[in-house]
Amino acid sequence: MSLTRRAFGAQAGAAAVAAAAQMPAGSAIHIGGRRELFVDRELIAQMRDTDLRLATPVDAGPVLRFDKPWEGPFCGYTTIIRDGSLFRMYYRGEPTVGKDGNDNEVTCYAESSDGKLWRRPELNLFDVAGGRLNNVVLARHTPFSHNFSPMLDARPGVPAAERFKAVAGVQKTGLAAFVSADGIRWKKLREAPVLPPPKLFSLDSQNIAFWSEAERKYVLYFRTWKQIGSVKYRWVSRATSEDFLNWSPSEEMSYGDAPPEHLYTNQTSAYFRAPHIYAGICARFMPGRQIVTEEQAVGLGVNPSYYKDCSDAVLVTSRGGARYTRTFMEAFLRPGVGLENWVSRSNYPALNLIQTGPAAMSFFVNRNYGQPTSYLRRYELRLDGLASVRAPYAGGEFVTKPVIFEGSKLELNFSTSAPGSVRVELQSASGAPLPGYTLEDSRELIGDEIEHVYAWRNGPDVSALQGKPVRLRFVMKDADLFAFRFRA
Repeated sequence: MSLTRRAFGAQAGAAAVAAAAQMPAGSAIHIGGRRELFVDRELIAQMRDTDLRLATPVDAGPVLRFDKPWEGPFCGYTTIIRDGSLFRMYYRGEPTVGKDGNDNEVTCYAESSDGKLWRRPELNLFDVAGGRLNNVVLARHTPFSHNFSPMLDARPGVPAAERFKAVAGVQKTGLAAFVSADGIRWKKLREAPVLPPPKLFSLDSQNIAFWSEAERKYVLYFRTWKQIGSVKYRWVSRATSEDFLNWSPSEEMSYGDAPPEHLYTNQTSAYFRAPHIYAGICARFMPGRQIVTEEQAVGLGVNPSYYKDCSDAVLVTSRGGARYTRTFMEAFLRPGVGLENWVSRSNYPALNLIQTGPAAMSFFVNRNYGQPTSYLRRYELRLDGLASVRAPYAGGEFVTKPVIFEGSKLELNFSTSAPGSVRVELQSASGAPLPGYTLEDSRELIGDEIEHVYAWRNGPDVSALQGKPVRLRFVMKDADLFAFRFRA
């Protein structure tokens, strides 16, 4: 860079700082260096000819057939955990249907080195179906295998013996807490339940707990019921804890202005690349909405109690507290072609998204529930790609609310077509273009990248603006913006 251009850049930077500093920071959103996804409108102030677009997952095929004698048609409530270079899977095995917590239920385990190919280790822990060469980690007539849901505890300073935790229980038992050092051998954290047996609600679902880095406490999302008019809806409530033993009084989750729906599983977890955003790929249950006839059910071999409803998957998000955001009411994953996908309680997503490639992440879905062909299927998404801001070929733009960031560079996760583009303008909190970062100073960005450092004519450095309230204006053509962050 020439001396003249460097001098211009320094001059422009000083002018930008002066312009940004004129605005009060009180109403700005402090984002620091965290990654922000466009799964809601939390940071969006204005949109013109752009919209929020829900992603379409890519079918990656079956990963595990539930065909062992101790597994069967009623396997469900799957959890996927990344533990360093190892992926761990937990799920209920149930060859014949019974009441919640019946003696046929066991907790099964599988593992993978890449999240795509899975194997059942022979653990030799429990005598099940006539032998010990199986992948069962919880059995012996325990009601807790009905919905045993583990987590890898990310709390700083957690004891090694409690590195893994889990919650499980049905209405008669309440929720019990379990711990494990290795994720294989489990014991109760204490004999008494951490959530007593409920009187006014049920726990008949996969109840979820995790350590929230953003809230600095454990959070628990569990099944309740909510009466609205004449309909009793499957609902979600929340509690918090400092120690995993003592939990706050529960709060019903709010869905804002969204119409009420039955959410059978909530599958809420902190998104691994932006843990202040909780994402839930939930099972949306439609009771009594029957597609499969009795004759067709016989042909499928589906249990007679499990074909008179249908379900799909929807995306909900939260930024903490007792509030979900239903930005998208449309299905995140439709049941798909084939009557076997339109039976009761099929298409139930597993808990947690995991990274399965340099630019890819995966989630998993239980298919063919109540049928001899029950199995788990994998779906793939772009990293951060649950949703995006999309601009059409004719072009469009959007502007963020004022934000205060930390860092020296702006990183974008974006995709354009061959004639498409993205440009970025930085503005003061009042919307005035900042010298050196105006649309005229911006460079046309073309391509498809997960972590691209954006640059203006004078380079990528935005460090002079950190700590000041700024707006980001994105001008786009035939493009998607999935996420952004400021970083060093």
